[in-house]
Amino acid sequence: MIKKPLLLACAAAFAALPLSAQETKPEQPSPPEIVSRAKAEEWVAIAPSDLLVLELAGIADGKVLKQRRVVIQLIPPPFSQGWVGNIHKLAAAKWWDGTSINRVQDNYVVQWGDATEKKALPEGLAVVPESGYKTALERIFPVDAGPVAGNKDGLPKSAIAEMDRAAMAPKMRDPYSETLFHFAGWPLAGDFESYWPTHCYGMVGVGRNLSPDTGSGAELYTVIGHAPRHLDRNIALVGRVIEGIEHLSSLPRGTGALGFYENEAERTPIVSVRIGDQVTGLPAYEYLSTESQTFAAYADARANRRDAFFNVPAGGADICNIPVPVRRRTQ
Repeated sequence: MIKKPLLLACAAAFAALPLSAQETKPEQPSPPEIVSRAKAEEWVAIAPSDLLVLELAGIADGKVLKQRRVVIQLIPPPFSQGWVGNIHKLAAAKWWDGTSINRVQDNYVVQWGDATEKKALPEGLAVVPESGYKTALERIFPVDAGPVAGNKDGLPKSAIAEMDRAAMAPKMRDPYSETLFHFAGWPLAGDFESYWPTHCYGMVGVGRNLSPDTGSGAELYTVIGHAPRHLDRNIALVGRVIEGIEHLSSLPRGTGALGFYENEAERTPIVSVRIGDQVTGLPAYEYLSTESQTFAAYADARANRRDAFFNVPAGGADICNIPVPVRRRTQ
């Protein structure tokens, strides 16, 4: 944040310079300005059936009861679909109604579900193997596109094209994987054979016990701190918060071990959790296509800030520092 006295002093010194010395580099747009100029066709609609709507108990704001809604976009195929299917079943059974936010650990996660761990789960939930934490390359890119001649790895053309596009993106250094790129609106890491979504701010994952347990999807959490990438491939990621994260990140921190609340009075009640197509009047949402020219320009600007406030472009970015823009859809 710029301090006012410093700003005034800089302005006065700048005004005292001759006009020739006041010449500056051409003004460059900021990442939000780049996104604001995106063409309508570069935005991708999010189906209501791909949204999970979490309604928390209202909070008193003077004489008004302030509603608290959190909207989560569920990750699309082929990623984490066993858990996503379970989440649809849990929401249809209204299983989360009457449960609560049970854990808020500073700079880490907010977690919710049944604090008693005694509530019966609906029948028919899938038991997903640990192999589901990551997704094989051939499930992401169509193999029938055919391998590129002379390519010893036998990658399909669609994968080569995507890798080439990713190579043109800003340099993203990563100690957790061999490669990074955005695909179909989501941040992915990989080793060229398989890929997995990354634990960025606002991502939603499935709580579990010790291996081989992988969680059913009944216990969920969202990241509210520095990206805990060490969790990648160790826990299933099933979505991301696209609206209302402030209702989770601002909750009081738990006083127990790992940020768990120690008594019922501390927990935030959950009124309901529904799939978006069951919520009347839910706004429509859309995300900026990560294959669009505007996203490429936006990603470059996130990695190399050239707008007026910045003096030195970073020259690269963590993938979690290039969040995919999501907005309410304009009619």
